[in-house]
Amino acid sequence: MELTWSVEQEQFRAALRGFLDAKATVETLRPHLDEDDPVAAFDRGVWEQLAVQLGAQALAIPEEQGGAGASLAEQLLVLEELGRVLYDGPFLATVIATAVLNTIGPAAAGALLQGIAEGATVATLAEAEGDAFFRPPADTQVHIAGPTARVTGVKRYVLDGGVADVLLVTATTPEEPALVAVETSAAGVEVTPVRTLDRTRRMATVSLKDAEGTVLAVGADAARALAHACDVAIAALAAEQVGGAARCLELTVEYSKLREQFGRPIGSFQALKHRCADVLVSVEQSRSAVLYAAWASQEDPAELGTAACVAGARASEAYLQAAQENLQMHGGIGYTWEHDAHLYLRRAKSSHQLFGSPAEHRRRLADLVKL
Repeated sequence: MELTWSVEQEQFRAALRGFLDAKATVETLRPHLDEDDPVAAFDRGVWEQLAVQLGAQALAIPEEQGGAGASLAEQLLVLEELGRVLYDGPFLATVIATAVLNTIGPAAAGALLQGIAEGATVATLAEAEGDAFFRPPADTQVHIAGPTARVTGVKRYVLDGGVADVLLVTATTPEEPALVAVETSAAGVEVTPVRTLDRTRRMATVSLKDAEGTVLAVGADAARALAHACDVAIAALAAEQVGGAARCLELTVEYSKLREQFGRPIGSFQALKHRCADVLVSVEQSRSAVLYAAWASQEDPAELGTAACVAGARASEAYLQAAQENLQMHGGIGYTWEHDAHLYLRRAKSSHQLFGSPAEHRRRLADLVKL
């Protein structure tokens, strides 16, 4: 691919935006913002339509498993659009889970991939044990007996754990890491929703007590799947952040044309023009970084880790900047519950730390390029 979206990809974007405008706007979120039950808040009908009408969940799944045989690039495009409307469904979790399962291969993961492609199965990666993401499992233990396993441990910050059908759990044997698929309905699995700053992204703590699951990978294969999931997760979140940041800028510019002070639209004041221009530069830099990550995923997979770190660091900062300016330039109305500004700021603040802060991305980038 080139470092830009193709005509076909832009046509897909237009179709997706039309679908979201009809089915999943920010306004559709509001009745569920105080909902503590993630299942009640999750519109599975829209999720299934996203799969059936647009094939979004199937994009990066091989055709042999019922997918479209596309790539991470198309998933990043979808995430940018979902970020614009603060979509609260488990698409980010699905992208990460799909990356893990694709790395493992169809022999072990074929049935799960087919369920995801159809929109019938929601899968999420359960790997964080402390406050850091994508670290080798240490406290979650697994006893493997043939193709089945028994898992015991606690996983934190599990994306959409409350609505997931299957957990991809990272664990360790006495000798090596392992990856186990555990159904959330299995005995010994307890999923506890966690209230976070961002009411549009739901997380959970998952406790497993001798829960039975299916072994997907062990040893080097499991470690490789987790490492790839890290790169994909950072790039995917960056794409979503670009969409949110771009929407914040749109809202700011629209309001600055309407709001008047001293008989003039506030957008005519040079100081505010400069602030909007600064946000625009940050958004476009972030979009370019995400496009590079999309390019690397197809043309130079070894470069994906580096590209993801650059995109993650820049997009996190750009989104927070855009969300803060959006709230401040709306003045008093921007601080009210009824306005959308605080929803974008909450998403920006929480995403700023999800999968690592910009400083952590830069430290990892330095390690990757051996600085």
